[in-house]
Amino acid sequence: MSTIDISLIVNGENVQQTVEARKTLVDFLREDLGLTGSHVGCEHGVCGACTVRVDGEIVRGCLVLAVQCEDTIVETIEGVSDTGEIAALQDAFQRRNALQCGYCTPGILLTAQELLKSGSAKNRETIRQYMSGNYCRCTGYQAIIDAVEAVAQMHGSKP
Repeated sequence: MSTIDISLIVNGENVQQTVEARKTLVDFLREDLGLTGSHVGCEHGVCGACTVRVDGEIVRGCLVLAVQCEDTIVETIEGVSDTGEIAALQDAFQRRNALQCGYCTPGILLTAQELLKSGSAKNRETIRQYMSGNYCRCTGYQAIIDAVEAVAQMHGSKP
């Protein structure tokens, strides 16, 4: 079993660790760093439960190897929640009952935040399309779209 030393920043903290060459980013975050907010779902990059940010862009943590994140900045749901970056989204999700079991919620919040930051949340269809890569088995999506739309309207977009 081949191991590699990596150095990266995770949620603002410098991390230096030896990892198996084949370990995925989401497994590294969960198993080695104890950051369990990102979940392992399909392990094929389809469901979005493992979504994290690498150098400011959302990625599927199950499709990225931890060693590929050498010298990058990784942000998880714990990090963006702690900074308050997604506070408006979290509030909107709670007020509109846009989460139920919570398994998919971290990935959905990170995806929604990326859409809102881009300023592209122009209408419900755009929001629905952008969020389509994140599966939710509980909510039926309507409340999720409502919550994202509400935050977009708060920030001056016209969904």
